[in-house]
Amino acid sequence: MIFPDPRAPTEDGLIAIGGELTTESLCEAYSKGIFPWPQEGLPMLWFSPEQRGVLEFADFHISSSLKKFSRNNPQLFFTLNQAFEEVIRGCREQKRTDQNGTWILEEMEMAYLELFEAGYTISLECWEPLGLGDAPVLVGGIYGVLLNGLFSGESMFHRRTNASKMCLWRLVEHLQSLGHKWMDIQMVTPLLSAFGGKYISREEFLQKKGI
Repeated sequence: MIFPDPRAPTEDGLIAIGGELTTESLCEAYSKGIFPWPQEGLPMLWFSPEQRGVLEFADFHISSSLKKFSRNNPQLFFTLNQAFEEVIRGCREQKRTDQNGTWILEEMEMAYLELFEAGYTISLECWEPLGLGDAPVLVGGIYGVLLNGLFSGESMFHRRTNASKMCLWRLVEHLQSLGHKWMDIQMVTPLLSAFGGKYISREEFLQKKGI
């Protein structure tokens, strides 16, 4: 699929309609700063919004309460790319007060699983041990696309208080270890704002990507 110039969307940021979710189309889209945002019953919608959420790691803020939570819960441990399918399913099933349903439709889930198999997505998981002889339980996770040196966060979930926040913290540390300075978060939720997320213009975002 060939996408138009990401600098020339409609007023609401819509850049393309239709096409299929394939590894090739997703890689092409993300390389141009475009992301899919499906709506049930409609052809696939692709966006390049005027305002883009980013998290600059120099501005990353960890609250004192989260630091205390981390100290008080040393049993929690984290893995990378060990349960991608479970993480995306957890994100799909997460109840969110500001949303009716989920944008992670079945076709999205299948497409990103294929993208993972191709090596273009990552997940970070938070686990909690139950006891001797019992398998640990997945209590949180985050996933996104890692392409051309930029991580684009897609979604995160928690089944235990603060688990998704801890995943974001550990993910930022991992990305920093790879030399990353920032990440694309698409939209700034109150949670991401508390960590230092902010909006920048489309043009600034594309220039940061080198487009």
